Amino acid sequence: MTALVIAEHDNHALKPSTLNTVAAAVACGGEVHVLVAGTGCAAAAQAAAQVAGVAKVLHADAAYLGDALAENAAAQVLAIAGGYSHILAPATAFGKNLMPRVAALLDVMQISDIIHVLAPDTFDRPIYAGNAIATVQSGDAVKVITVRTTGFDPAAAQGGNAAVETIAPVADTGLSSLVGRETTKSERPELTAAKIVVSGGRGLGSKESFDAVMTPLADKLGAALGASRAAVDAGYAPNDWQVGQTGKIVAPQLYVAVGISGAIQHLAGMKDSKVIVAINKDEDAPIFGVADYGLVADLFTAVPELVKQL
Repeated sequence: MTALVIAEHDNHALKPSTLNTVAAAVACGGEVHVLVAGTGCAAAAQAAAQVAGVAKVLHADAAYLGDALAENAAAQVLAIAGGYSHILAPATAFGKNLMPRVAALLDVMQISDIIHVLAPDTFDRPIYAGNAIATVQSGDAVKVITVRTTGFDPAAAQGGNAAVETIAPVADTGLSSLVGRETTKSERPELTAAKIVVSGGRGLGSKESFDAVMTPLADKLGAALGASRAAVDAGYAPNDWQVGQTGKIVAPQLYVAVGISGAIQHLAGMKDSKVIVAINKDEDAPIFGVADYGLVADLFTAVPELVKQL
């Protein structure tokens, strides 16, 4: 029994999500191999070889694999899928784009968003916005799995000594091409990888207030900035800051929710955080039900005072 992890990377370094996925693969039992497919990605392959728990790294290099297009990536996975009992990828935009295609081409059921491995064929996954946990058992010969990264502690990035095997890249399918990419560059930590996240909600009232209140707090804590869907929809924050069921799933060491009432969709995206601090003037706000520390106060007074004390 051998598991294959599809590495998420930027052709230079592994994304943190890959380490969580390796940890899930180790829990499935047996050897763990990692596929690094891209262009000029030898450094990422070497990094994968050093991850604890990895027995072998398969390195496929071609120009048309560099943009992680699902069609070409799926073809590469299928070319080597025959020897594996489990094929795993992180439940990020990368994995959610790729793995349904892999599962369909293998004619098996995808097991999505797992948070626990109970047995090699049995997994827990959240349903109903995280309000219930479904235990899923699969009889498929190959388990195609996406991993909710917050459910698994990352494997150690150092300590492994796996062999790197260069494999032949598949031919370009020609089914898709990257027209362009617009990325947001920030000196702040990436939201899904940050150890501290501060998020603002509709209670901030305007984009100007959001910036004035939240930015100093994030700067003091060295935190990533997040927002509730209501704040994003109101234009207080950009879409890529959204935390929740339809946004990003985060589980930092510290999550500070400011002016967020705690709708079920938002809680689904952050309730696995290690320590949750909520600041809201409504003492009945649902966010206090999951908070470790709650402050019932006017955020426009409390947050500046908190920044001053920090």
